[in-house]
Amino acid sequence: MAAEVTLAAPFLVMLLVFVAVFIHRGVDARLRLNDAAHQAARAASIQRISAAATAAAQDTASAALSSAGVSCSSLTVATATGGMQPGGTVSVTLTCTVDFGDALTLGVPSQKSLSATAIEPVDTWRAVPREFANSEGLLGGN
Repeated sequence: MAAEVTLAAPFLVMLLVFVAVFIHRGVDARLRLNDAAHQAARAASIQRISAAATAAAQDTASAALSSAGVSCSSLTVATATGGMQPGGTVSVTLTCTVDFGDALTLGVPSQKSLSATAIEPVDTWRAVPREFANSEGLLGGN
């Protein structure tokens, strides 16, 4: 009985190490995705118009994930600007498909879709472009 345990113990320890590495990679990717979502939402919230906010969120999310070492086989950045009005909020949702192909020996799926959402306020005292304010009726008849 002791001989079997002695032979099986290294394989069990190796299996536990593989499982721990896989779990760590998933948790690390999720944390980095949350951070990228917050950076993208902040970048969008300081823009003046919705189109610029959407572009800033896309660029910031891609750059943040790239510099963090997270490679998404598919990245979706959904930005809800709500009109970019002072006192409003900007919401950014990132969806990243992460490749776990090298962990197939553990019987896990080769890809996993992770998602993170962040909401940032638009400054209450910020100025908006005059043409945007006119189109939204914010200037009152001017």
